[in-house]
Order: sequence, then C-alpha cells, then structure tokens
Amino acid sequence: MTTDPEDYFPNYNTAVGQQALLNLTTGYHNRATGYDALNYNTTGNYNTANGYYALLHNTTGSGNTATGPGALLFNTTGSGNTATGSAALNYNTTGDNNTATGRLALISNTIGTQNTATGNSALFHNTAIGHNALANNTIGSSNIALGKGAGVFLTTGSNNIDIGSAGVAAESNTIRIGSVQTRAFIKGISGVAIAGAAVVVNAGGQLGVAPSSADFKHEIRPMGEESEAILTLKPVSFCYDQDIDEPGLPQFGLVAEDVEKVNPDVVLRNEEGKPYSVRYDAVNAMLLNEFLKEHRKNQEQEATIARLKSTEAKQEATIAKQQKQIEALTAGLQRVSARVELNKLTPQIVVNNP
Repeated sequence: MTTDPEDYFPNYNTAVGQQALLNLTTGYHNRATGYDALNYNTTGNYNTANGYYALLHNTTGSGNTATGPGALLFNTTGSGNTATGSAALNYNTTGDNNTATGRLALISNTIGTQNTATGNSALFHNTAIGHNALANNTIGSSNIALGKGAGVFLTTGSNNIDIGSAGVAAESNTIRIGSVQTRAFIKGISGVAIAGAAVVVNAGGQLGVAPSSADFKHEIRPMGEESEAILTLKPVSFCYDQDIDEPGLPQFGLVAEDVEKVNPDVVLRNEEGKPYSVRYDAVNAMLLNEFLKEHRKNQEQEATIARLKSTEAKQEATIAKQQKQIEALTAGLQRVSARVELNKLTPQIVVNNP
C-alpha cells in the first residue's frame, strides 16, 4: 500500500508563503514556496516555484520548475521550462522546454523554445523561435534565431542573426539566412537608385565590398607584362538563357571557358570547380595597365618626334644660313668677274717716242 499523500489527493498542491498559489482553481500537483510564487496560476499543473515572484504570472503553463527570486517571473502559458537562478528565464512568456541555469540565464527569452543556457547571464539577450533554435548556445548573448534548428550549431558566439540557418559554432556579429535555398529575392533593391560601392559575393556566399586600401593587401608590385594576356581575349555578344533573363536582351562580355585558357586567375569557379564567371574588375585593371603602357609609348614617340623636328628645324636653319652665305659668295664672285671682264674690254693706248 502506498504512503504517498499525492496518491490519495490527486489535486494535491503545496503553497508556502504569502499569496503563493493565490488564484489557483483546478490546477494540481503544484508546489509554490515564497512570496507571490505561482500567484496567478489557475489551471497549470506540475509546476514547482521556489523563491519570491517565482512563476508569478504563470496561468496555464505546466511542468515548469523555477528556483530563485523572479525565476520564470512572466511565464504565462509556457510549459516544460526549468529555471534555476535569480531572474532566470525572467521574461519567458510562452516559450516551452527551455532550461536556464544561473543568475539571469535566458533572462530575455520570451517565446523561444528548447533553449539551454548554463552560467551567469548565459543567453542574456537571445531570442530563439523554432524547434531546437539556439539549442546549443551556452554563453553567447544578443543572438536572434528564427526557424527550426536555427542557430543550432552556434555555441559561444554573440550578436548573430540566424534565420533558417544552423549557424557556425563560435562566430559573432554575423547574419546568416537560409541553408538549402538556391535563389534569393529581396525587394527594394532592383530599380532603386543609390550611390555607393558595388557589392560582391565570394565563393562562400558572403556579401561585402572589395577593398582597395593597401591595409588589406600584400606583395604589391607593378603588373608589368602580366596584363598582356588579355590582348588575346575575344569579346562576344550573346543572350542569356530564358531562365536567367526572360526578355533575352543582348549582352556583351566574355566566355569564362575561353578566359580560363588565357589566364585561369581571372576566372571565378562554382562549387564543382568549373569556370562560372569572369573577374571583370581584374580585366578592367589589366586593360588599364595596357592602356598606360601604350600611353607611355605614345609619349616617348611624341618626345622623339619633337626632338627630330627640333633637329630638323636646326638643320634647316643651318642650311638656310649656309644658303645665304653661298648666295653672298656667289654675288661677290659675280662682281669680281664683271670687273675682270670690264678690264679686258678697256682699250690700251701705247705712246711711241720718236
């Protein structure tokens, strides 16, 4: 024969403390110890509240255990929560199956489910909505996880937003959206005019802006002859397949497979390692280098031509001077010749003495 009084009194509740379990109606197997503990509970069952204000606002939630002042203070209908420590799961309202151990642990969780926080201020300002969302986060704070399994891989990181993404163990200050999706549509971007830097995406799917500062670079050196490879590229006109561009507008550019044969470093590859796109920014830089090289050649040629013209002008001036000298000499010779001829024509008078 059993001696457990609860077997004889199936609605057995225990209240120790002023206003503990004050508003209970049909709830059973509740234990409240402390001032206002489980004060508003009406039909909730199997709740245990130890400490003043513990589970104060719980109404219909069941299977909760709150130990410590203010533990699960604002919980109303959430069930299966365990809060151990002052103000643990303090603001939880309808979240289920959370475990918070430590002062202020999971204090800001409201409707998140199946979170586990162990340690002082653990999961202090995290918000988790969805089955197993942020399930393994231990000491991270200010994380937001939305969706089934969202942030489940996030362990110690903080200030993350994981929407439909499992996250990464210890990362912080990161936004991750989606895990199996193959396309993304975001309104308010296409057709909206704005000034700023072009956004690029790396092979891992991370968005950002390609920096140009030397602070982000090493092994900086002149490009030299490396850019000459682009002179063999063959620009083409084409139309994208209909699933990419339904209107089929004419496009102009390069073919990645052709570029790979010329310079593999200018090609972007897909997850399978196949040529996927062209680094047009790199092509532009190489074109600039070739342009500058040709520009310098033109400057050198113009300088050479200018020197030749200057030399030619000097030569012409010398020739002109020499021509004048020749003309002057010629004129002098002509005058001398004229005098000689005149002397030849002058008659000679001979005087004979008897």
